[in-house]
Parts: sequence; structure tokens; C-alpha cells
Amino acid sequence: MTSKITAIIVDDEERALDVLSNLLHSFCPNVEIISKFNNLKDAVEVIKSKKPDLVFLDIEMPNYSGYEIVNFFDKINFEIIFVTAYDQYAIKAFECSAVDYLLKPVEIPRLKSAIDKVGERLLDKKQIANYSVLLDSLKSKNINNIVVTDKGNQCIVPTSEIIAIEAQEAYSIIHTNFKKYTVSKNLKHFEKLLIDNKNFFRAHKSWLIDIKAVDNYNRSTGEIGLKHSIKAKLSKYRKEDFEKALAS
Repeated sequence: MTSKITAIIVDDEERALDVLSNLLHSFCPNVEIISKFNNLKDAVEVIKSKKPDLVFLDIEMPNYSGYEIVNFFDKINFEIIFVTAYDQYAIKAFECSAVDYLLKPVEIPRLKSAIDKVGERLLDKKQIANYSVLLDSLKSKNINNIVVTDKGNQCIVPTSEIIAIEAQEAYSIIHTNFKKYTVSKNLKHFEKLLIDNKNFFRAHKSWLIDIKAVDNYNRSTGEIGLKHSIKAKLSKYRKEDFEKALAS
């Protein structure tokens, strides 16, 4: 039997509160809605007193945006699913911070999938995603850190420490100045997250590299030598673009 998940919904639109609560009632019967609020500040007091498993948060609200919830708690000891209208940058911020989200209008399969993931995390008592990374990304409009899961542990990786990301089938190896992380995301995922960071260059189908980390380059073999003796490959189709990036 699926464990009961207690939840609070926060959205400044009355209709949005009703729609989400009706969807949860109809399609996620294991979710028990204990309160609904149209502003963050009132919700915070009840979250502290009732200690729900899960909070649904609209991020576009007057006075306080949903992601500012981190400013009201020393420690986030509940799950959060953000609910938002489509915004390309916000979606990237959610992806880089490993924070779950739903797009409005909420699709039933996506909602059920999000609730299933919450149930798994609560059951396994896994570490909750680091919401401070999301807050930083949304405020600064820069991806300064990414959250990755390595061997079951969530780790904050500063993008400034990444030397290269190497594809290994469905996995990726993130090479940094201090250690390597093996994560269950493909290289395309990280290329999309870091597309606005001009330091990162897709050198090969298996390599995304930091141009600043290049130590040497063998033009005839297409081998790129990076910091800490990491050897990356350069596709012949990317040679001209790579040499321009290296010279700039």
C-alpha cells in the first residue's frame, strides 16, 4: 500500500489552488491536502507547525516568490514541488538544482510522476535537493552551481571547478579540480544546462570541455590536453570552431 503524503498548496490564484487540489484528489489519492494558502508568509507558519511531507509552491506570487521559502527556514526538511508557468530560464534553474517542478497547466502524467518520486524519496529518506542552488540561479540569472547525485549522495558542484564532462553511455563523468562524479544524466543534459556559459565547448560527441582548462592541443590527432592530465577528443567537424574559441 502506498504511504500517505501530507501536503500544503501555496498559490495566489484561487482557481489554481482548486485545480491542483482536484487533480490530486482524483489522481493521487495517497496525497492528503492539509492546508491551502494564497501567500507564502501565512503558509510558512503552518508549515512550521504542521510539518507536511510536501509543499506545492507557485513561484510567481506577489510579495514573496515561491523560491524565497528558503529564507524562512534554517533547514528544508520537507519536499517541494514548484508550480510555474513556462519560463525557459526558470526550467533550466530547476534542472541544474535537481528541484522538482510542474508546468501550468498541470499535466496528469507529470503530476503522478512527481508524486511517485516524492514517495520514493520519503521512503528512502534520501537527502532533499539543495534549494539554495535554485535560489542563487534564479536571482543571479547565472548557473554558478549544479546539484548532482553521485553514489546516492547529492553534491553541489561549482561550474567554475568543472574541467570537462565525459559521456559514458547513459552516464556522464564530471571531471573537476578535486574529484570525479559519475551521474546518471547524459551529456546532452549538461550541454543544455551550460549553453549560456561561453567557457564550455562541445568538442566531441563524448566531451564537453572548459576552454580555460586547455593545456595543449595536438592538431594532427585531435587530442586535447586538459588540466590534471585529462585527455579529451576533438571531432574533425568541430576543429574550426574549437580553434576560434581557443583564440578568443
